[in-house]
Amino acid sequence: MKKIYSLIVLAILLFSNAIAAQDTYIRNTSADVLNYVFNLTLNDVDNEIIGETLVTVDFKEEITTFSLDLISKSEIYGMEVTNVFEGDKKANYTYNDDKIRITPTIDDSKTKTYKIQYHGIAEKGLVIDKTKFGQRSFFGDNWPNLARNWLPCVDHPYDKATIEFAITAPEKYDVVATGKKIEESNLGKGLKLTRYKETAPVATKVVTIGVTKFASKLLGMVNEIPVTAWVYPENRLDGFSDYAVATNVLNYYIKNIGPYSYSKLANVQAKTQWGGLENAGTITYFENSVSGKNKVEGLIAHEIAHQWFGNSATENSWNHVWLSEGFATYFTILYQEEMYGNEKRKEELAIDKKQIIEYYQKNPSPIVDNSIKDPKKVLSTNTYQKGGWFLNMLRHKIGDETFWNGIRAYYKKYRNSNAMTADFQKEMEIVSNQNLEAFFNQWLFVKGYPELKWDWKYKKGSIIINIKQVQSHYTFNFPLEIGIKNGDDTKIKTIQIDTKSKTLKIAVDSKPEDVILDPDFWLLFDEKN
Repeated sequence: MKKIYSLIVLAILLFSNAIAAQDTYIRNTSADVLNYVFNLTLNDVDNEIIGETLVTVDFKEEITTFSLDLISKSEIYGMEVTNVFEGDKKANYTYNDDKIRITPTIDDSKTKTYKIQYHGIAEKGLVIDKTKFGQRSFFGDNWPNLARNWLPCVDHPYDKATIEFAITAPEKYDVVATGKKIEESNLGKGLKLTRYKETAPVATKVVTIGVTKFASKLLGMVNEIPVTAWVYPENRLDGFSDYAVATNVLNYYIKNIGPYSYSKLANVQAKTQWGGLENAGTITYFENSVSGKNKVEGLIAHEIAHQWFGNSATENSWNHVWLSEGFATYFTILYQEEMYGNEKRKEELAIDKKQIIEYYQKNPSPIVDNSIKDPKKVLSTNTYQKGGWFLNMLRHKIGDETFWNGIRAYYKKYRNSNAMTADFQKEMEIVSNQNLEAFFNQWLFVKGYPELKWDWKYKKGSIIINIKQVQSHYTFNFPLEIGIKNGDDTKIKTIQIDTKSKTLKIAVDSKPEDVILDPDFWLLFDEKN
């Protein structure tokens, strides 16, 4: 009866995951943005920007009305649209509720280019402020959906496009932006035009500009990718030192995951609401990341990991953001394991495990939480640390070689594209030749983790272990490693736990000094007293 009941519950859970409310962004049904050209004029008199955006759209099926996001003006902040053109003719459009809705001309052309002219002051997304040293600065800070505050765009990761920035600004400023620099021209009258172009498709959540007085340096070339540091002149040498490790990190990920997608890897000291923001090829780090003490290797590894997971292979729904953050969290640990050994992996996982347990006490929810509708609320300890722990357990379940083969296969298939959790699961099932449905469901779509009460005793050449799952909402099914310790030697026995309680007997040569659950940190669980 229990087994039949468990199968019914599993089926209900999987069905619920499929139909539950997800990501309420209203998508364009036919229009697919191919390319953006963002022409922006910045000034030192006020915070108003003048923009002209070219949007090239491909209509996959019928030519229908489509929408772009742009926050409209309300009192001080927001944008005013002055003109929208289709080709060289005025377009049929409306602009309300922070949406530009364009009705295309019906003709034989399936690809059309639109020009949106606008101006205004961005409340968010484009941070216009002073650096910690008092220099005026402009920084793009779009994650998750703040690009719409200053760029007319499809502000959702499902629709990725190639981009170009053309920034006109006072000539005293240095300019860095997403893509490869293709022009820098003095325009006279104290102005300079700087253009960057990225030929790989990117989501607007990870496009950026940085405009201020910078010191910049080529840190090295990795597989013909220039790795640079852009830091404030006042802490130039410290910044170059702190960011130098980026070359090692990039090399590790290319070697182990696959090709890098973008034209450069710039590491930028910036004004940002985040510790680091993984903008494609142009990562921004918080101002105090520069100290000269080389303490940000983990942060740099996390943001560079995003270039593969989150930027290139991008979640198709905000509710599946663990495919970005969980991956970046665990691949940082994998990099650290490579650099500093397995004890470093265990140390980082122990820290994350503690945070997961503390978070769950106040927020009992799964990694993929389909009840969340606001993308600003999808980030949590679940999507970062627990997502990383899931990958650690998956690696142990299918083995190192198979895990890496699966990662490479997943990235190869979804590079410069979009994916969901089911897509990742499918690739892992193919390489492992295993049905991973129950494993993925249990750890990603069910809240919590095993909460274990246990004891052991030695009796007549055996140890007797009693283990009980005390969480009430779900019975987890998992392998549990038992460490039997004598001196410096710890022997590992693996048992399968698939019921609420289990008693097992393990033959031993003598009474052990200690018995330890999961000594090598392959299982996420809470040990109860």
